[in-house]
Order: sequence, then structure tokens, then C-alpha cells
Amino acid sequence: MEQITRSVVAGEARIARVGADLAKRVIQVHAVDGAEREVCRRSLPREKFLPWCARLPVGCVVAMEVSSGAHHFARRLQALGLQPRLISAQLVEPYRSQGATGKNDANDAAAICEAASRPTMRFVPVKSVEQQSMLCVHRLREGLKTERTACINRIRGLLAEFGIVHAQGSEALQRVLTELIEDASNEMNALARRVIQHAQAQWRELDAHIGWCDERIAEHARDDPAVRRGAALMGIGQIGASAAVATVDDFGQFKNGAQFGAWCGIVPSQRSSGGKTQLGGITRRGDAYLRSLLVQGAKSAVFTAHRRDDPISRWALALRERSGWQVAAVALANKNARILWAVMTKAERYNPHHASVKPTAAMTR
Repeated sequence: MEQITRSVVAGEARIARVGADLAKRVIQVHAVDGAEREVCRRSLPREKFLPWCARLPVGCVVAMEVSSGAHHFARRLQALGLQPRLISAQLVEPYRSQGATGKNDANDAAAICEAASRPTMRFVPVKSVEQQSMLCVHRLREGLKTERTACINRIRGLLAEFGIVHAQGSEALQRVLTELIEDASNEMNALARRVIQHAQAQWRELDAHIGWCDERIAEHARDDPAVRRGAALMGIGQIGASAAVATVDDFGQFKNGAQFGAWCGIVPSQRSSGGKTQLGGITRRGDAYLRSLLVQGAKSAVFTAHRRDDPISRWALALRERSGWQVAAVALANKNARILWAVMTKAERYNPHHASVKPTAAMTR
């Protein structure tokens, strides 16, 4: 028994890279040495994963897919002196040698381990506890918004059962809902009125919860100078800036604003071949929540561009008249992403009248 334990410890000492497939109860690991030879291939209970990693040599690479709990494990692995690497799931799939029909935990762990060895692989930075805490507020707010929309639609449906149909718009319905409940001229009985009252109370409670989330986001903007700089952009605001800082934190990881825009998924997809460029719709890569905030904020800025006289608003208004508001909204979202990158990396306040200068050959020498 002692000899077996010694051989296991010796094998772990030779490990240079580990691929870990995370799950709720069992974590599959695949480890190789410096010569890319397989050293270990086993499943571990979730509670034994970190003790097993503690026996790995200092500086060993431990790769995982970005999933629930991945950032938590990455922070714990950093504390153990290891090098965690987080990889997006879509970048791991091509390295599964068994293809789409051979998906299982062991093959996924081997694919993660192989993907982490690629010199051009793009890794996801490890988020801090503060970043994830702020993102919890944003996720809760989005969920509450969905519940509020469902609650409003439910109230409309219940009223329609008694022939009461009101104009669209939540504010318009909110103003008259109490009067509709108390109106004795409609055919709702006492039970139906109590049901609508309970739904109205739920609506108010959801509004209060969303308001609490907005207060936390406002506090984030007050306490973080980067959020205040980003909130000054037209079509970004406090919510968009808070989400961007909490999601990205270090904007310097992107080479330029165009790369950040591509990471957000608001650049055209390509199907080019034979020297012929063919562009399609936006790629929709990256964080869906951040992308939706950029596009929705840009849509609002496009529809109000006629009220402002800065260069970007004039450009957005002209593009809207020429190509439609949908194209203008996505184009402005892409431009805002580039400007946001510049504002964050240079730590400068946003200037809506700034005119960028195209670098010349003399400037690049």
C-alpha cells in the first residue's frame, strides 16, 4: 500500500498540465507530463479535487472550461501556487479527437488539456470576488425584469378574460389598474378582484427589488472611477459601464478597440474565400448580456440623436436615414465599444467632440 502511494505521488510530481472537466458532483481530470505523455486519467469527487491539486508541482497549469464555479476554483488554485487557465467551451470542442459523437467526461478533460497547450489559445481572465459579486446584481436584475414582464402580461391576460383591454405600456396600465379593480361597472367578481390585487402587489414588489439592484449599480458608479468614465458615453450609461467593468476589469488585455468590439460579438461574421470578402450578420460571440446592453443603449442613442449636435450623433442620424435604425444601432454599439476601450485603457474622460487622428507613417516610426 505504501509503495502504491509513493508511485502515485511520484506520478503527480511529473505532471506539467491538467485538464479538468467540472461538474456538480464529479470532476474528471486528465494530466500529462512535459513530454505530453498521459500521466493520470481519473474522476474525483468534487470535495477531493482541491486536495488532489495541492499535491501538484508549483506552477503546474490546470485548465478548465468556463462554467459555473470555474472562477472560484481558479482563485483557489492560484492560492495553491498553480496556474489556472479558463477556456471557452466552443474553443475546446475542436480538440476532442472523438468528435461530436464521442462526448463524455474523460474525452472532454483530454480535450481541455490539449486545448490549453496551444500557443495561440485565448484564455479567459480569472474574475475577482468583487467582479462576480457585482455581476450577481446584474444577473438578479435581469431575472427580475423577466419576472416583471411576465407579471404584467399575466395581469393583462386576466383582465382580458373579463373584457377589459387596456392600451400598451406598463406605465399606462399601472396608473389605471387600481381604478379597474375598484370599478363596480365591470363584470369581475370579488374573487377575481382579489386575484388582480395580489398580482398588482407582486408587480410592486418586483419594482422594489429592481430598484434595490439599481441602487447597488449606482453605488458601483460612485465608488469606481472607471464606471463613471464609461457611463459618460452616449448609449452606455451606469448600467452598461458597471456591467463592462465587472465583466472585463482589465481592458488592457485587448490589443485595441477593434479587438474588444470583436470580443463583444458586434462585428460582421465572415464567410470569405478565394480572395472574395463576404460579410454576414454580427458574430454574437462573447458575453450576451454585455452585448445586449451595448446594442440596446445604442438603439436609444440613435432614436434621440436628432436632439444632439456632437459628431457621433450626426453620424448616427445620417446612418439611420441611409441604412435604417437597426444597422445604425449595431454600428453605434460597435463604435461605443471601441471608445469604451480607449477611455478605459487611457484613463481619460470621454469627450464627445474628440476628433481621432489617423496615424501616419511618420507617427509610427
